[in-house]
Amino acid sequence: MSTTSRNWKLLTFILFMFIRTHADLPGSWELLVPDAGIASMHTAVTHTNTVILLDRTNIGPSRKLLPPHRCRHDPNDPVLKVDCYAHSALLDLTTNSIRPLMILTDTWCSSGQFLPDGTLLSTGGDLDGFTKIRKFTPCTESTPNSASSLCDWQELEDIQLSQGRWYATNQILPDGSIIIIGGRASPSVEFYPPRKTGAVNFPFLNEVEDNQMDNLYPYVHLLPNGHLFIFANNKAVMYDYNSHSIVKNYPVLEGGPRSYPSAGSSAMLALAGDYSSATVVVCGGAKYGAYLHRTTDSPANGSCGRIEATRPDPVWEMEDMPFARIMGDMVVLPTGDVVIINGAQAGTQGFELASNPCLNPVLYRPDQPVGLRFMTLNPGVVPRMYHSTANLLPDGRILIAGSNPHYFYNFKRAFPTELRIESFSPEYLSADKANLRPVFVELPEKVAYGAAFDAVVTVELPVVGVVEVNMASAPFATHSFSQGQRLVKLSVTSAIPEGPGRYRIGCMAPPDGRVAPPGYYMVFAVNQGVPSIAQWVHLAS
Repeated sequence: MSTTSRNWKLLTFILFMFIRTHADLPGSWELLVPDAGIASMHTAVTHTNTVILLDRTNIGPSRKLLPPHRCRHDPNDPVLKVDCYAHSALLDLTTNSIRPLMILTDTWCSSGQFLPDGTLLSTGGDLDGFTKIRKFTPCTESTPNSASSLCDWQELEDIQLSQGRWYATNQILPDGSIIIIGGRASPSVEFYPPRKTGAVNFPFLNEVEDNQMDNLYPYVHLLPNGHLFIFANNKAVMYDYNSHSIVKNYPVLEGGPRSYPSAGSSAMLALAGDYSSATVVVCGGAKYGAYLHRTTDSPANGSCGRIEATRPDPVWEMEDMPFARIMGDMVVLPTGDVVIINGAQAGTQGFELASNPCLNPVLYRPDQPVGLRFMTLNPGVVPRMYHSTANLLPDGRILIAGSNPHYFYNFKRAFPTELRIESFSPEYLSADKANLRPVFVELPEKVAYGAAFDAVVTVELPVVGVVEVNMASAPFATHSFSQGQRLVKLSVTSAIPEGPGRYRIGCMAPPDGRVAPPGYYMVFAVNQGVPSIAQWVHLAS
């Protein structure tokens, strides 16, 4: 046999094994938008089934023009004094069409959260956006020639932040107000609507700051006891935002810094049962010094810490991911499992500071024992590096957008500015599970705290066991953390047959805003691990 023949057979075998290995891994990818025109640094899904894509304004030309005669005029912009390019856009999930939006002030590394009425609140940023507050009230995109399609950003003129916020984190509170925490040179908290106290000093953020500022974009989770779990660098506290006091200091999470610019990601696991317990997971991160020394090949952290934050004596339980990962995104699925997606295996956050993209998502299964919780999923082909986002969609897919590790848009580098929008479908959306997928036929559009209500679903195969009804929030995703992400599993009765393939489920709404703050939620019926398409439900008093 000739050398050429042997090499060809070896190459064919390797290719076969590569395809076979990837085909055997769960999950599938789909390209939704070949060119969105902007790279989404911040992404949020609205209750009108649209997606807000938001970049920064001082980035020069994007690839999406604003409508005629709607240019932004800024004599202080270092690149474009007259800017006729869009730096925000709206994706219609029904048509996958993109409509440009007009943002006036700089939203670079800003924070956000949905208000109870479904309006997105955007706070802070850089330069002229440092103290700015903005709102976007969603509208229906189905009638493009009507006034209802013209919703756009509103920049508030009569109110601003008490302290400038750049790299801050927002979290909706039980009463529907928003707490805004931290930011570069802003070790304080404040609220929207503003409180008379203005910005209140939060010394914890000073205590955890190091010489590469690993206290930015802190991980914040509202616990069901009404306090906040706040994690920055490698430490966490339970914070009473009413008395502005530390209720509990948690043990140090070993393994180095975990928040920006060394960020891995974090999620609070699904709340269930009597809602008295809450567990937080923090995964990945960069080695200390990678940001300081601009080291692009420093291996990322591969460990995860898990802590039951509401226990009297909480401790971190450690385990390793299949892949070390910096700036991954953690997305809580309707089932309560978590997908970790995007990011890199070396370097740190920041412009031009990471390498070796991590193309494989992994599934984290909280109910499994240590050592069996992670499953490697089907890899994508598009590197999603710095400034990537991941958001749960109402149909159970994960929307993947962004990636721009460059100061301006650059399409010629090894990891170019990424304008493609993709979706990742977990295994529960595979065709062989379609006959298990519930379909809502009755569900109220609005429910009150503690109220009993019915959900009626149809399922092709007979129901075996309990059909869960779970409420998922719509977070604000940026910089590898989804601000306000939450999944609440409702108390339900057994599914009662009402005819062929039709079932009625008795549900109990969350008891109060500590368990689920007021607002719009994606409500999923989950049958044997397979979720329905969600219906939006407004939870209020």
